[in-house]
Amino acid sequence: MLLATLIHRASLPCPQVSQEQALQLLEQHYGLSGTLQALGSQQDLNYRVDSERGRFVLKICRGDYAAVELQAQHASLEHLQQHSQVRVPRVISALNGEQLLTHTLDGQTLHLRLLDYIEGQPLTHLPHLRREVIAGFGRLCGQMSQALATFEHDGLERTLQWDPRHAHELMAYLLSTLANLPHRAALERVAEQVQQRVRPLANRLPWQAVHMDITDDNVVWQRDEQRHWQIQGVIDFGDLVHTWRIADLSVTCAALLHHAEGDPFVILPAIRAFHAVTALEPEELQVLWPLIVARAAVLVLSSEQQQQLDPDNAYLLKNAEHEWEIFRVATCVPFELMEAAILTCVGGALPALASESFAPLLPNLVGREFALIDLGVLSAHFEAGNWELAGIDQRLLQEAQAVHGLAASRYGQYRLSRTRPDSAMEPDTCALHVELCVPPASVVQAPFAGTLRCGDEGLLSLHGARLTVRLWGVKALPQMDATVREGQLLGEVDGALRVQLCRADLEPPLFCTPSRAQAWQALCPSPAALLGLACDAEPELDPDALLARRDASFARSQKHYYLDPPRIERGWRNHLIDMQGRSYLDMLNNVAVLGHGHPRMAAVAARQWSLLNTNSRFHYAAVAEFSERLLALAPDSMDRVFLVNSGTEANDLAIRLAWAYSGGRDMLSVLEAYHGWSVAADAVSTSIADNPKALSSRPDWVHPVIAPNTYRGEFRGPDSAPQYVRSVEHNLAKIAAQHRQLAGFICEPVYGNAGGISLPPGYLQQVYALVRAQGGVCIADEVQVGYGRMGHFFWGFEEQGVVPDIITMAKGMGNGQPLGAVITRREIAEALEAEGYFFSSSGGSPVSCRIGMAVLDVMEEEKLMENAQLVGGHFKARLQALVDEHPLVGAVHGSGFYLGLELVRDRQTLEPATAETALLCDRLRELGIFMQPTGDYLNILKIKPPMVTSRRSVDFFVDMLSKVLNEGL
Repeated sequence: MLLATLIHRASLPCPQVSQEQALQLLEQHYGLSGTLQALGSQQDLNYRVDSERGRFVLKICRGDYAAVELQAQHASLEHLQQHSQVRVPRVISALNGEQLLTHTLDGQTLHLRLLDYIEGQPLTHLPHLRREVIAGFGRLCGQMSQALATFEHDGLERTLQWDPRHAHELMAYLLSTLANLPHRAALERVAEQVQQRVRPLANRLPWQAVHMDITDDNVVWQRDEQRHWQIQGVIDFGDLVHTWRIADLSVTCAALLHHAEGDPFVILPAIRAFHAVTALEPEELQVLWPLIVARAAVLVLSSEQQQQLDPDNAYLLKNAEHEWEIFRVATCVPFELMEAAILTCVGGALPALASESFAPLLPNLVGREFALIDLGVLSAHFEAGNWELAGIDQRLLQEAQAVHGLAASRYGQYRLSRTRPDSAMEPDTCALHVELCVPPASVVQAPFAGTLRCGDEGLLSLHGARLTVRLWGVKALPQMDATVREGQLLGEVDGALRVQLCRADLEPPLFCTPSRAQAWQALCPSPAALLGLACDAEPELDPDALLARRDASFARSQKHYYLDPPRIERGWRNHLIDMQGRSYLDMLNNVAVLGHGHPRMAAVAARQWSLLNTNSRFHYAAVAEFSERLLALAPDSMDRVFLVNSGTEANDLAIRLAWAYSGGRDMLSVLEAYHGWSVAADAVSTSIADNPKALSSRPDWVHPVIAPNTYRGEFRGPDSAPQYVRSVEHNLAKIAAQHRQLAGFICEPVYGNAGGISLPPGYLQQVYALVRAQGGVCIADEVQVGYGRMGHFFWGFEEQGVVPDIITMAKGMGNGQPLGAVITRREIAEALEAEGYFFSSSGGSPVSCRIGMAVLDVMEEEKLMENAQLVGGHFKARLQALVDEHPLVGAVHGSGFYLGLELVRDRQTLEPATAETALLCDRLRELGIFMQPTGDYLNILKIKPPMVTSRRSVDFFVDMLSKVLNEGL
């Protein structure tokens, strides 16, 4: 009887009701007229109704459905409106006062209902769901489950094809009847595996009323002002049934696999969120993954059947592809792995191995001391990128064995050698085994009784009652029996020995990704007990606790990137590496022009520190040599150098020089600019992104002029210089009218804070002439743009064809060492002496000077300016191509490795896409790229990577950028 009911239900085609007929039914029974839009459904017919009285949903289902079942849906909606914060549709009564109508049309018996419409959209076809959205689904599912726990109705006692209690019978039937079924063997295997896992626990699972369809189709969302998705409500209660409580979450998680991009672990935030709302029982946690897989199988089988029954149903055809994707993702990992992942993600754990007793695996080495070799991210064995050499880990172990006799790696350590630069995929860095270098022919014995098997690539595995030990590098004894006892001799070591434990009869990887480490380590515990060796990796600092310590002691105005920043402790060239060995492409660190971890910097700094580091009031050669090198790079008119610690200090000193030389204090600065954090440098900084009160807190000696932004400024295009110069003329006239002496004008020669926008041609030539005519000096802030970053010019002011009076520089000068400079003419430099001597405690120290000269040497030897020109040119061309592909991309600014990508919602109004830019940066971080917004509206990507950035890195960045833009922001 059960099977017959399931077959009948699964075989029902969609009702045949045209739009014209539906409009007649609306008019006849509800007194409504308007327009209809078909909404997708597998077995029902749904129309959106736009009428003069509002928007509704007309639901039409076959008369085969018992009226009591539909009445149960209506009762559940009323129950939820009273007992839950979850928004659900209201049922609209017909003209006769009834909520459920039965009507005969063209020989079909139909049930009619009208519900109000919840505005928003489902997320079915959104390619990527953010973690908070996935958690939102789980939280909603938990809230719904909690609210329905007290709901009862006779109509819930129904036989439904989606009820997982019947999944085995339904799969068996459909597998036997569907011809030419894709992936039949996989579906048959899944059916059996699910049954084996669920049947023993079925009678212990909690029951209640469940929605059974909280999916990306049936949850309605809208974006808020920050472009974050917010839940608006839940629709479609057609699968409401009384069954296992865990069924609801299994349905939700299965739907989320469509957005998983091949990784089933994406559902874990949903499970944690559900568990936080209403705690799951141990048995529910055990059966959850088998039920998810069962749902995936039933989805594809049911879809195949419905397509045969209703081949013209566009909704079915559209959904079939993502249903097969759900099945593919659900079957791409072992059951045991996802079961362990689900258990551990809510704080559960598999039984510990502490109570197990083993015979020693290497009996002749018991009590011998091993050298445990650090192969992790912070290992002192790694330098100058040597971890990228093939076989480096094994070489380090062999070298240690040569010295100490015995050497071993650490279980559970994240291996630096396995990091993968320029990859969106999380690298498999976590070691699930131990490697040992021991004397050849060392005896190996069975740690427990079991069955011995030989596998590929020299694998010898011993399968016990509860554990399997997997060995590589063991030469088994000839004629070894398949069944061995504990302590029985297995063979001897023949090469590097690798040891791995596993709880299940699996073929686990030797390494896994950080996101899967907790689950895999639960299945593949440390073999320390077999080895008699404390070989486990030291536990990491808890990242949340470390961040809390920072917030508790480090002034909060000193911000960090990202809300949950990864812990970065190592870098190499144009990549930064976190503690799990994930390599992030660094696209914003304009300080490290040579890249991170450069061996020349380490050697020069170490050498000079071993000799001396003091201040510039002592006499040593480096300060003179470095000053001469800087002057050789500056315009011929400049002959004096000040060495300081930072760009802020350089700009502060430049302003003081302008005051001293001119005798005045009034400064012109450009709107939207940033020059530093000291009192004077902050005073001339007008960026509201850096200081929201910037425009209202300028002292009276600062006169901001209109930003010459040729893209979104008051005047646009390359011929706009004269219009922007008028703002300068106006302010100069105002200063002159007040009989005040102008001190100077400070400006980035390329508009850095606005994304690297070039100033309109001729702008600085005209402004510099006006300023000098009024006795002021012209300061070129080259802190970000200078030092060859633009590729075609060493200094940014060269693009404008001008020579400033003062150049300020920092950032890339020291490749991260605190180092800045002010370069000027003698008469300007010596004007400061009237106010006393100048001194910067660490400015021009021997260490800084030596590093500064090494930076210049490396830039020349490695042709970094040429790299900025060639690779930077390719970079801009690829970014420019995005303008034609993605409406959100408004413009590309800059040149070389000083670029900005401006995102706008409308290319006519140039409305800034601020929220989208923030989301994009967060998503890029997930894909292995560090990027941050800039500009007053924070809608510009600040693209200023190390000058060693390669073409491969550029292509990876642009490909990922395009991917995210295609996902929809």
